[in-house]
Amino acid sequence: MTTTFLLLRHAAHDDVGGFLAGRMPGVVLGEAGRAQAERLARRLRLERIDAVLASPRERAQQTAQALAVACGRTVATAPELDEIDFGRWAGRDFEALQQDPLWQRWNAVRSLVRTPGGETMLDVQRRVLGLMEQLGEEHRGRCVALVSHADVIKAAVLHHLGLAIDGWPRFDIAPASITRLVVGDWGARLLGLNETVD
Repeated sequence: MTTTFLLLRHAAHDDVGGFLAGRMPGVVLGEAGRAQAERLARRLRLERIDAVLASPRERAQQTAQALAVACGRTVATAPELDEIDFGRWAGRDFEALQQDPLWQRWNAVRSLVRTPGGETMLDVQRRVLGLMEQLGEEHRGRCVALVSHADVIKAAVLHHLGLAIDGWPRFDIAPASITRLVVGDWGARLLGLNETVD
């Protein structure tokens, strides 16, 4: 028996790519992001989704709510789907981060480097995989939508493909994208990666 996971990145906030939002409060979807979340929900409304879980971040909750309304479900909040805890890097713009040697090292070997006051990528992978294992037992033969963040989704995909965590730059996870993963006792199969709705 298998469980299908729809790994969904939240829709884009107005300054995505401009600064590292991380776990900052108040980073919400603007008009364009809300429209993007609605397009994602329309794309998935005919799927048989049995549960919708989301990161606690506002942008993920807003994206999940659009999906839940379209699918006739409610949103459950899952801390395991939260963004990486970037510690003191949260809120900094990427241009400034490029000058930080620890940021450069983090992006070179995430398997070994901890964010300042935060997590390693392996910490992130452990928490998301623990949640998926639990949900796989609870939702055998069903489909579960998980609304999260790019690197959290990458951590899950890398594990299920048998790739090292330092392989994270090899593929993209765009805002409001769909990554489809089927997991069973025999292993896992990636059926779709980074499908966008724009």
